[in-house]
Amino acid sequence: MTIEGDFKLDMLPFTVFVSASNQNIGTMPERRPFVRLPTDVYPVNYGLSLKPDLIDFTFEGKLEALVEVTQATNQIVMNCADIDIITASFVPQGGEEINATGFNYQNEDEKVTLSFPSALQKGFGTLKIDFVGELNDKMKGFYRSKYTSPTGEIRYAAVTQFEATDARRAFPCWDEPAIKATFDITLIVPKDRVALSNMNVIDRKPHPDDENLVEVKFATTPIMSTYLVAFVIGEYDYVESQSSDGVMVRVYTPVGKAEQGKFALEVATKTLPFYNDYFSVPYPLPKIDLIAIADFAAGAMENWGLVTYRETALLIDPKNSCSSSRQWVALVVGHELAHQWFGNLVTMEWWTHLWLNEGFASWIEYLCVDHCFPEYDIWTQFVSADYTRALDLDALDSSHPIEVNVGHPSEVDEIFDAISYSKGASVIRMLHNYIGDEDFRKGMNAYLLKFQHKNASTEDLWDCLEQASGKPIAAVMGSWTKQMGFPIIAVDQEQVSDDRILKISQKKFCASGPHNEENCPSWMVPISICTSEDPKCTKLKVLLDRQETTITLNSVGPDQWIKINPGTVGFYRIQYSSSMLESLLPGIRDLSLQPVDRLGLQNDLFSLSRAGMISTVEVLKLMEAFLNEPNYTVWSDLSCNLGVLSSLLSHTDFHEEIQEFIRDLFTPIGLKLGWDSKPGEGHLDALLRSLVLGKLGKAGHKPTLEEARRRFKDHVDGKQVLPADLRSPVYLTVLKHGDSATLDTMLKLHKQADMQEEKNRIERVLGAISAPDLIQKVLNFALSEDVRPQDTVSVIGGVAGSSKQGRKAAWKFVKDNWEELYNRYQGGFLISRLIKLTVDGFAIDKMAVEVKSFFESHPAPAAERTVQQCCENILLNAAWLKRDAEDIHQYLLQRKAPPV
Repeated sequence: MTIEGDFKLDMLPFTVFVSASNQNIGTMPERRPFVRLPTDVYPVNYGLSLKPDLIDFTFEGKLEALVEVTQATNQIVMNCADIDIITASFVPQGGEEINATGFNYQNEDEKVTLSFPSALQKGFGTLKIDFVGELNDKMKGFYRSKYTSPTGEIRYAAVTQFEATDARRAFPCWDEPAIKATFDITLIVPKDRVALSNMNVIDRKPHPDDENLVEVKFATTPIMSTYLVAFVIGEYDYVESQSSDGVMVRVYTPVGKAEQGKFALEVATKTLPFYNDYFSVPYPLPKIDLIAIADFAAGAMENWGLVTYRETALLIDPKNSCSSSRQWVALVVGHELAHQWFGNLVTMEWWTHLWLNEGFASWIEYLCVDHCFPEYDIWTQFVSADYTRALDLDALDSSHPIEVNVGHPSEVDEIFDAISYSKGASVIRMLHNYIGDEDFRKGMNAYLLKFQHKNASTEDLWDCLEQASGKPIAAVMGSWTKQMGFPIIAVDQEQVSDDRILKISQKKFCASGPHNEENCPSWMVPISICTSEDPKCTKLKVLLDRQETTITLNSVGPDQWIKINPGTVGFYRIQYSSSMLESLLPGIRDLSLQPVDRLGLQNDLFSLSRAGMISTVEVLKLMEAFLNEPNYTVWSDLSCNLGVLSSLLSHTDFHEEIQEFIRDLFTPIGLKLGWDSKPGEGHLDALLRSLVLGKLGKAGHKPTLEEARRRFKDHVDGKQVLPADLRSPVYLTVLKHGDSATLDTMLKLHKQADMQEEKNRIERVLGAISAPDLIQKVLNFALSEDVRPQDTVSVIGGVAGSSKQGRKAAWKFVKDNWEELYNRYQGGFLISRLIKLTVDGFAIDKMAVEVKSFFESHPAPAAERTVQQCCENILLNAAWLKRDAEDIHQYLLQRKAPPV
């Protein structure tokens, strides 16, 4: 599954939402008692027929499951939620039908117990259940998704989202990833609708009782987990192609938009053979469909053979889609298709190992995009989008280990977070680097062959990689997955004749400052070292398996610099001695350090300043060394950190001075790029131009503001349509410095937009408006019919992230509308994301108390840890402000003072 993220624009941080581990952090509430399903009866094949009613939003279902009774019992316990069973019976092989005499629903545990008058004996039999359910509007289970037909009519599709624990809302089942079976699915649907499921259609015939309906029967699936089953009934067009290894690929789009499926189709047909080759295991199904769903909570979901997406994660309009959207679609397609092997063919044994699915797919999606689009420089972007994000979250006391013991379904939702995804991907990248690509692939292939159609745990993968590489994988990786956090590596040096002696030590890095407790955790840290002689080439690799060590680098002269962690692959922060840091700074100015290392150096220092280990002024001085920086991702990370600083300083009376600093830093690159793309420019130039113009416009750079207003007017008047890559920065700039007329124009553009991408683009920037009454208008708009339910969060988040007034207003709005918001997202991960985006930017101690007490009286179980992390972040912000505000102010003033 892909969690929809806002890394596209630096106005909103990438989403982070988070989970509960076994550590008692603060006062974690008691976990609910939880037991897995009994093993005395388990399914072999589900024969499932479903008949959705797209008018009344209900569905009828018939289940005929071939099951095996492994020990005699007079009851069958299954998962079941929001479903009414009408009749149930059991037919032993060659025996008489036995009707169930009672259905006992345990709603809290989402289970049902079917009782029988006599014991069901060992052996095979058929369990028959007739049931009814509701096509809900909660974006989970079997639900309804609203769309507008080309003639402007409001209609509904029936679609599914089962991961993690919602297959039980569509049919009674053994809804645990390790209880795999095959599925024979039949859908009874209106004859003018498209019906899709995991497998290909093998029969389509008129329904005997109603000539307007057809029965669509699908081929038997391979043995698979329930959370990967899917069906879609609606109106769609498609484009199709065959991959070079013979798999039929289709991309389904809203009616009339087939053209917009072509880019994803091209990515998918390149990606399947790439994975086929990388894993040396063929894709096991005859077809794969990728389909855009209007109302969709996540970014996408890897259902086997029928992958579902938000429209913005799949559809690309050659004229109206921006470069960052293309890149996002390529990454999400790469992520979901990787799961067809890693997750679907081999599945985690239990949700504790979810990180293996998601961390792996979040890493390999980059490998795949790098293969398809080398011009994206995507691995550098990984460091900014995933690696630094995971470091920031994992430095909190309320983080959690990658592997989390989960039980109750409400706890599973919590672990779809930046630790499972981004830290997971980062440690797999570190592991891949540690053992090398060849042994990594060998181990992966062994793992997939050994566990195909079965379930596996983290240890199983380590065993296969250990055998392939001969390295102590389990010992090294255990320190990264079983304990939370990561080390800060302190480095000092001494020159002894022609050799450089390095003293290296590790201790846990904490966002609140150095960890000085007695029993400090330690890690097995793969450390690489390079020198200025060849910044791209690693001179030495060591495994730091203790608190400290000394390393000698032979023949390194006194004029050479030393860099730890070249490529920024190791998951740790670095604190250099001041002389070592001093010697690295020219490498930023003259660009002799690799882009990813320039980024990493700046990011480490920014993080140390937030933790109070160095002054923020040091970081501002470092940032000024980036004036000649050409790389998009380096600018993007700088921009993000300046955004954090700008947000922090919005609590002071010198907010304008930091805007001036931002204008000074970004003006030269802005002038160099200009407004219009030049011949020969590529993807990264487009991303950089959009970033820089947005940054300058938001910071009130006069020439940028005037040009943005001029181009906006031409765009609205239909004189000159804005290229897609300039829309976000222009919209943001005119709104930030706009009035009610600007907002009205923007809302009109939103209403007229035919493409979801354009609607989202506008929704994300609306919060930039400054006047209090207009801020309120934007917040009310967020809950209106004009905004899709999954997008409300980014509108409110945009308001909170744009200004001090916005933050206060958004928090008040969330509190005032809590019931509606909570009910809308039913405790899924969108609720965590909403909370984070709304309150994370506060910087006053008493706000932490207020947030904590609000959620004590308005509990949100799936967001408990997010609330803790937000409170921790608020306190960290407040401490940072107290500690450094005055020094920052003085520095910003004296920067501008005329030399005496």
